[in-house]
Amino acid sequence: MNLEDILKEIQKKKLVRRYIALFITMFLSACLFNLFLLPSKLVTGGVGGISIITKYLYGWNPAVITFIISVTLLLLSFLYLGFEKTSGSITAAFIYPIFVQLTSSISNYISLDMNDMLLIAIFIGVLGGLLNGIMYKIGFSNGGLPIISQILFEKFHIPVSQSSFVMNMIIVLLGGFYFGATNVMYALIVLFINSLLIDRVILGISKNKAFYIITTKDGEIKDYIIENLHHSVTVFDVKGGFLEHKRHVLLTVIPSREYYQVTSGIKLLDPEAFFVACDAYQVEGGK
Repeated sequence: MNLEDILKEIQKKKLVRRYIALFITMFLSACLFNLFLLPSKLVTGGVGGISIITKYLYGWNPAVITFIISVTLLLLSFLYLGFEKTSGSITAAFIYPIFVQLTSSISNYISLDMNDMLLIAIFIGVLGGLLNGIMYKIGFSNGGLPIISQILFEKFHIPVSQSSFVMNMIIVLLGGFYFGATNVMYALIVLFINSLLIDRVILGISKNKAFYIITTKDGEIKDYIIENLHHSVTVFDVKGGFLEHKRHVLLTVIPSREYYQVTSGIKLLDPEAFFVACDAYQVEGGK
């Protein structure tokens, strides 16, 4: 099984349940946007932040702006990353703007007091983190600006985390410029809580997971992690304590939100593989 087939199989696993979960998270995310983010003018980065800014500056429909940007980024992803690496973002890129439009009048039926911005920021961070965490855990992506980060990594080897941080902070600061510096502080609270919840929903309490993998197909699994997930792998020799067979152990450290892709890939390449995942609290160095 080649690497492209592995990615296809990962996307097919438990397909119906995964898509049901995706649709529910997308719908709730759209409700969160129209009930809390848009009325409060909280710009927390991403495509949603851009749509909030353009809504209040030019009166443009957030659903339309989200759709245009998402489709444009999908096309760039197809061109520079290929279909397999883009497929996980396609559904969300089309469905989310539709849900944003369908729920655009929800604030007319549910009245909320926007005076307590701290409470609003905490709620947005918690619910947003839970929804995004579920989406990442079932193997989907919401596309958006992370596509640019992936392209920058692919072409210029700029770390995804660094480029994503810079882009989101630029959008947050633009929101502060138009809506006031206080909104930036609340947006940072949202981003902090959101990040914490995403990692905890996916797995454990650390942002990274260390995998120790014992397999007879170490070459295939190593290539999958390096070429498709863009993480380094360390290989070292071990000897079993019972049969005393010499084998290879792969060690890799990955972000928690990629846990699904790693475990699914391992199981598809070698169903008999033995692996252990544990929290990695501090990760430094390496390429």
